[in-house]
Amino acid sequence: MEKDKHLGIRINKELHHKLHYISKYEGRSANGQILYLVRKCIGEFEKEHGEIEEPKE
Repeated sequence: MEKDKHLGIRINKELHHKLHYISKYEGRSANGQILYLVRKCIGEFEKEHGEIEEPKE
Protein backbone atom coordinates (compact mmCIF):
# COMPACT_ATOMS: atom_id res chain seq x y z
CA MET A 1 0.00 0.00 0.00
CA GLU A 2 1.38 3.39 -1.03
CA LYS A 3 1.71 6.04 1.66
CA ASP A 4 0.00 9.40 1.38
CA LYS A 5 2.13 12.17 -0.10
CA HIS A 6 3.22 15.17 1.94
CA LEU A 7 2.90 18.67 0.50
CA GLY A 8 4.45 21.63 2.28
CA ILE A 9 3.37 25.13 1.24
CA ARG A 10 4.38 28.63 2.22
CA ILE A 11 1.52 30.91 3.15
CA ASN A 12 1.48 34.45 4.44
CA LYS A 13 0.03 35.39 7.83
CA GLU A 14 -3.21 36.87 6.44
CA LEU A 15 -4.05 33.84 4.27
CA HIS A 16 -3.14 31.52 7.14
CA HIS A 17 -5.53 33.31 9.49
CA LYS A 18 -8.34 33.35 6.92
CA LEU A 19 -7.84 29.67 6.10
CA HIS A 20 -8.14 28.74 9.77
CA TYR A 21 -11.17 31.01 10.21
CA ILE A 22 -13.02 29.40 7.29
CA SER A 23 -11.91 25.90 8.31
CA LYS A 24 -13.32 26.38 11.79
CA TYR A 25 -16.56 27.81 10.38
CA GLU A 26 -16.92 24.81 8.04
CA GLY A 27 -16.10 22.32 10.81
CA ARG A 28 -12.85 21.15 9.24
CA SER A 29 -9.19 21.25 10.15
CA ALA A 30 -7.01 23.48 8.00
CA ASN A 31 -5.62 20.33 6.33
CA GLY A 32 -9.15 19.05 5.74
CA GLN A 33 -10.17 22.39 4.23
CA ILE A 34 -7.21 22.37 1.85
CA LEU A 35 -8.01 18.80 0.75
CA TYR A 36 -11.66 19.78 0.24
CA LEU A 37 -10.64 22.73 -1.94
CA VAL A 38 -8.15 20.66 -3.95
CA ARG A 39 -10.77 17.95 -4.60
CA LYS A 40 -13.32 20.61 -5.58
CA CYS A 41 -10.85 22.23 -8.00
CA ILE A 42 -9.95 18.88 -9.56
CA GLY A 43 -13.61 17.91 -9.89
CA GLU A 44 -14.43 21.17 -11.67
CA PHE A 45 -11.42 20.79 -13.97
CA GLU A 46 -12.29 17.20 -14.86
CA LYS A 47 -15.92 18.11 -15.46
CA GLU A 48 -14.82 20.60 -18.10
CA HIS A 49 -11.78 18.81 -19.56
CA GLY A 50 -12.29 15.13 -18.80
CA GLU A 51 -10.85 12.79 -16.22
CA ILE A 52 -7.15 13.04 -15.44
CA GLU A 53 -5.69 9.54 -15.53
CA GLU A 54 -2.94 8.46 -13.18
CA PRO A 55 0.35 7.50 -14.84
CA LYS A 56 0.98 3.78 -15.16
CA GLU A 57 4.03 2.64 -13.29
